[in-house]
Amino acid sequence: MKIKDCIAIVTGGASGLGEATVRNLIEKGAKAFILDTNEEKGRMLKQELGDRVGFRSTDVTNEKDVESALMNAIDSFGSINMVVNCAGIAPPSKVVGRKGVHSLERFSKVIQINLIGTFNVIRLAAQKMQSNQENEYGERGLIINTASVAAFDGQIGQAAYSASKAGVAGMTLPIARELARDGIRVMTIAPGLFHTPMFDSLPEEARTSLGKSVPFPQRLGYPSEYAQLVEAIIENPMLNGETIRLDGAIRMQPK
Repeated sequence: MKIKDCIAIVTGGASGLGEATVRNLIEKGAKAFILDTNEEKGRMLKQELGDRVGFRSTDVTNEKDVESALMNAIDSFGSINMVVNCAGIAPPSKVVGRKGVHSLERFSKVIQINLIGTFNVIRLAAQKMQSNQENEYGERGLIINTASVAAFDGQIGQAAYSASKAGVAGMTLPIARELARDGIRVMTIAPGLFHTPMFDSLPEEARTSLGKSVPFPQRLGYPSEYAQLVEAIIENPMLNGETIRLDGAIRMQPK
């Protein structure tokens, strides 16, 4: 698959890793349709980047919302042959902390958005991709999910987040094996510490300190580096069924 031939759905595409991915896709000649709950930022990005970008305010956990958004994208661009799942949340909470026990509602919400929302988009998009014309490599589509290094070495306070991201990593191979018959590849990226809006509330000193915990390069990752890996996955047809850590060799400490 060539990046210029991509017609991509990008969830969480209005900010952070998703926004960087959208920008890189458009710069390289692709088309992107953003699914995000932040209507203001989504529409601003569409206005800035032009006709090759679409947007629809979408709750990834809602079947009708996602189905409608996918059909909107197909009506706008003719088809979809790629998905990048970046939508997610990461509210910290200890299992038993000073404020009491972990809220079951909060745990469920994280799983619902990060894991079930990702699966919801995968299943509905894969159905659409099955009818695509295969390219010279026999490909009909590509799905790239976002896990986290927390899936493997989660910290105290990340029980819900780690569980959700471990689920994303865990379903990558079985879905890739199933969709192989249709020529649809499935990959997952597990970022480490990246400078996304999640870190904007921290003072510069705190961000620098976090960056120094990365073996090399000793800094927070740039969203553009996530987008670069998305591009590499697009153009290498042998990449399938794998979760790639993008983390500067960091292994997270307990806290």
